[in-house]
Amino acid sequence: MISIQHQDFSIQDEISALQAPNTGAIVSFVGLVRETASHGKVTAIELEYYPAMTQKSLLDIVAQAEQRWPLLGVRVIHRIGYLTISEQIVLVAVASQHRSAAFEAAAFIMDFLKTKAPFWKKEYINGEGHWVDAKEGDMVAVSRWS
Repeated sequence: MISIQHQDFSIQDEISALQAPNTGAIVSFVGLVRETASHGKVTAIELEYYPAMTQKSLLDIVAQAEQRWPLLGVRVIHRIGYLTISEQIVLVAVASQHRSAAFEAAAFIMDFLKTKAPFWKKEYINGEGHWVDAKEGDMVAVSRWS
């Protein structure tokens, strides 16, 4: 299940929803708004997206993960709008019978989400907005899945 939303989410509720009798592992990642960037102290971020394109991209990323690993469930939530320091931005949670598949699939989804999903991020530093480009480290991370 994939959601792109303004409202916050409950990590516990989302993980509980993935629990099932055959589930042996649930791996989750939660991304937060951090205060520091390479060029200054961040006060907030703003995330924008194009609904149809972004939804399709996320569905494709999850489908690729489901083809690579035996998954029992996947939950991806990405928030949009204006977010302040320490707010939750993203959740990737993956359920599988075994931990290795859950860990790998969660990392795969997050790596591709950071590099392939069309979200636009603006960081606010000293009251001024600056659009953020993809980081080289994110591109290196996604290349390991080729």
